[in-house]
Amino acid sequence: MPSKTSQQLVYRRILLKLSGEALQGEHTLGIQPEKLAQVSAEIASVAKLGVQVALVIGAGNFVRGAGFCDTELDRVTADQMGMLATIMNALALRDALDRKSIAVKVMSALHVPCVVDDYNRRYALEALQQG
Repeated sequence: MPSKTSQQLVYRRILLKLSGEALQGEHTLGIQPEKLAQVSAEIASVAKLGVQVALVIGAGNFVRGAGFCDTELDRVTADQMGMLATIMNALALRDALDRKSIAVKVMSALHVPCVVDDYNRRYALEALQQG
């Protein structure tokens, strides 16, 4: 099957929003390696066509901040836990895509130096332009 050039593509850049549940097993929390491999292979196949993929991933495979509202846990603390779980999913996807020779930048609004880059709209747009 011949690959399309970027001039033949309908979309040259897409935004993909994945639920964290896309990485979990049927009856388990966390990341199932087979699901991670499948999702990363699908993303890599699109990227190798020449499509830039901006990815937003959730963390429902670990924790849902809103789910803790009925508990004694503070909402802000619960949301911070969700943000950390989101970073965990992003790191797993970055690693899986790196192994497929797909360049990835992970950015987060939660400041976690030496782990991910801080999200900044201008920086994100520059990364896409370089991309």
